Amino acid sequence: MDGTWTGVRERVLVLREAPGRSEVFGAESPRGGGHGFELLPVLTEAEVRAVERSLAVELPAEYRSFLLEVGAGGAGPDYGLFPLRPPGPDTPPSPEPPFRPELTAELESGEPERDDYADEAAFLAAYQLWDARADELHDALTDGTLCIGERGCAYYNLLVINGPHLGTVWEDVRAVGEGVVPIRLAGETGPVPFARWYLNWLHHAERRAWDTAAGTPPRPRPTDGAA
Repeated sequence: MDGTWTGVRERVLVLREAPGRSEVFGAESPRGGGHGFELLPVLTEAEVRAVERSLAVELPAEYRSFLLEVGAGGAGPDYGLFPLRPPGPDTPPSPEPPFRPELTAELESGEPERDDYADEAAFLAAYQLWDARADELHDALTDGTLCIGERGCAYYNLLVINGPHLGTVWEDVRAVGEGVVPIRLAGETGPVPFARWYLNWLHHAERRAWDTAAGTPPRPRPTDGAA
């Protein structure tokens, strides 16, 4: 416990009282729903270990401490964080292979072009082989990740839980054929660690929720390092 999440649960929950809470994307929906700045209870150490046993990995440190100190799901970027439920005692392990972001490049660049083949039969044969490989790639793109939230329009947020990009957040945009790509924050490059991603969202949610009411100053808040 390094203090990363100190006071964060309280900061999130108090946003339920903010006059501009509905201005924060994903908090409320005209059709009902939204995370409403609610958080699930935290998990116990035993519950987190049960999750890790089921995945055959140790969860990234920032996400692990979030589960223990802030909550097991609820308010967060976009439409919030999906609940993380400990598995039942009889649930067999389902090991996660490493995350391989290079598969997205293969998926996007491998489709055969008709002009590269002398006749239709050769093109169709090559296309069938590529189509079968594309199905394999589509399924494998999320290996080594945990789907932690929804962005809308069938886009999802993924946390890498196995592989060299451990602990960073990526965007699943397979719905539009673009594979899995790193989440980007304004003015930054490279994959974003979980804590940076979440605290950046909280910083901007606080500004929007407290500043949108005319004449209402934002509430004082601890410094989290977010720009």
